[in-house]
Amino acid sequence: MGTGRVKKVVIVGGGTAGWMTAAMMAKQLGKKLDITLVESDAIGTIGVGEATIPPIQLFNNVLGLDENEFVKATQGTFKLGIEFQNWGKIGDKYMHTFGTVGKDVGMIQFYQYWLRAHKEGTASDLWDYSFNFQAAMAGKFSRLDKIPDSPMSGITYAFHFDAGLYAKYLSGLAKSFGVKRVEGKVMAVNQRPADGFITSVTLENGDMIEGDLFVDCSGFRGLLIEEALETGYHDWSHWLPVDRAIAVPSENVGPARPYTQSIAHTAGWQWRIPLQHRTGNGHVFSSKFMSEDEAASILLGNMEGEAIAEPRTIPFKTGMRKKFWNKNCVAIGLSSGFLEPLESTSIHIIQTSITKLMIMFPSADFNQEDIDEYNRQATFDFERIRDFIILHYYATERSDSPFWNHVRTMDIPPELQHKIALFKTSGRIFRNRTDLFNDPAWLQVMYGQGITPGDYHPMADALTSDQLKDYMANIKTIIDSNIPKLPSQADFIARHCKAALQ
Repeated sequence: MGTGRVKKVVIVGGGTAGWMTAAMMAKQLGKKLDITLVESDAIGTIGVGEATIPPIQLFNNVLGLDENEFVKATQGTFKLGIEFQNWGKIGDKYMHTFGTVGKDVGMIQFYQYWLRAHKEGTASDLWDYSFNFQAAMAGKFSRLDKIPDSPMSGITYAFHFDAGLYAKYLSGLAKSFGVKRVEGKVMAVNQRPADGFITSVTLENGDMIEGDLFVDCSGFRGLLIEEALETGYHDWSHWLPVDRAIAVPSENVGPARPYTQSIAHTAGWQWRIPLQHRTGNGHVFSSKFMSEDEAASILLGNMEGEAIAEPRTIPFKTGMRKKFWNKNCVAIGLSSGFLEPLESTSIHIIQTSITKLMIMFPSADFNQEDIDEYNRQATFDFERIRDFIILHYYATERSDSPFWNHVRTMDIPPELQHKIALFKTSGRIFRNRTDLFNDPAWLQVMYGQGITPGDYHPMADALTSDQLKDYMANIKTIIDSNIPKLPSQADFIARHCKAALQ
């Protein structure tokens, strides 16, 4: 390949990962690159990644998407958090909301004051101080950066959308930026004998597509990264034993909730994702602890509307590639690894992979130092998200099934064990600045699932009891007085981004 610039990029696979990659690469480097995306209409996509987290807004903004048009095109709704049912104990319910909880004062966070106030009996439930939570429970939504006439943050949101429609929407955008789509199945991956670098792919019809950089968006198969380059895989099923998902869409039965639901069952959990035209449902479970027939029965018996398609089973193995970037191939999406959609991170991992690739876009000689740094950062991201997901299973008091007994008593990664112990003893949460999940996220899941700190930060004693009581009351008053002023999500969508009927 020699020195100089990468001139030809070949993306193998479409779907969400392929078209997100194509659109962003063409937007940023399209004038300098020849970009070809190869996909086959005969090969289906997984397409269950329908819930997102707030950073998706940044990705869409960089692409120049109009948010209302994007929501219309994808049958989207708004998402203020994830409600977890039956995770700590059967009958328990809490929400991991986006954004802040309360209002920080001085050098310590709001929740440290709340821990003291709750201990003294002058504070109510933690989520009473979350604007996002109160809006979600009331079915409200508005684009609101700040609560009016207050120092408090407004609504932080993401989206629910049809992943297939998102890919279609981005494909039109990418083509307008100059991306060439080639229909066909890849039958052979051709490598340079000297070092194993990929030189081209051969299609079923005999066409050969050459490239300098190859992006593997071929899904679980890993056509390039694994079948050709034999990169290897880190299997995390000993920590995350769920290995199947049964997915089925259903009719809507009422106004869409502005949040995702995750409902724990005896050997896994069920998702509900409300879109404008339907609800996405799925049951993620461990085949070691439950049969597929039983899992399907549980899912169909716990849906709120009638199924509008046949259930489909998606097998998977939780883990990640030993390298995300190997030689001149970068794996993005399911080809890079898989973490169950418990915290809606699938599309976010695609987004961060693309962003890192753009930041570290190679020269034609593919410096190994760049490749190693990309892999280091991607590994860190995967492992920290993995730990956050493990937390949900490990921090449970459920003992009603072999599955919950297993995850409650299993060994967990040392970093996660330390994080739990630190919070449990002193109420402290520390995160690396590049961690995806912030302190309020860890707080809500740990506290929501029964991990109660033994103490609060000494600086929370700086306020007198009366000052602390007023502080809590003022925050709650600001939230309670502003929630009724918000429009319902249904009214907001009808006014700004109602999708066409399908």
